[in-house]
Amino acid sequence: MAARLGVFINCPFDGEYKAKFQAIVFAVLACGFKARCALEIDDATESRIAKIERIIGESRFGIHDISRTQLDVTSNLPRFNMPLELGIFLGAKKFGDDEQKKKQCMICDVEQYRFQRFISDLAGMDIKAHDNDPVRLVSHVRDFLVSASRRKTLPSTELLLSSYVEFARTLHLLAADSGLDSDNIVFADFERLVLAWHRLSLMEN
Repeated sequence: MAARLGVFINCPFDGEYKAKFQAIVFAVLACGFKARCALEIDDATESRIAKIERIIGESRFGIHDISRTQLDVTSNLPRFNMPLELGIFLGAKKFGDDEQKKKQCMICDVEQYRFQRFISDLAGMDIKAHDNDPVRLVSHVRDFLVSASRRKTLPSTELLLSSYVEFARTLHLLAADSGLDSDNIVFADFERLVLAWHRLSLMEN
């Protein structure tokens, strides 16, 4: 059951992308799925690539943002982590066992067709454009999970967006109430805040 609800999130984890990452996690959790990513556990006994491979293997769904193409200010080279992890996910679906072949994913970029200039092999795939807008990402994630899972219990787009906007607006207060710093919140704490917010929203509605 856990694997069928697992959603592997493949995106940047830096400050520039933070609001969009949190929007993705919020949407996944609010839709009743399990958000999975490399940040979910800090275990020095497991290499990063081994952790990613394990999480991908345990996740039915994937959300892959390949928008990070700019050069690193230090190395003057692009980062290829996101395309690599997308490749592992697609490889698991193509060459894995019957359970792995059930994988489905959403791929997104800043602009819909920009990816063709740097990963032309993805031509013909449906890429969602988010225009660096967390609200658009929430909507895309919700629609993907509805279509991919066919579950009938997901919140409407209007309700989910309204909840997300209010959550994002008050996150610093919610974090402070729990003794946390919203600017330096770890994944597990953020997950707990979202789930608590979602439970409260269900009670109020």
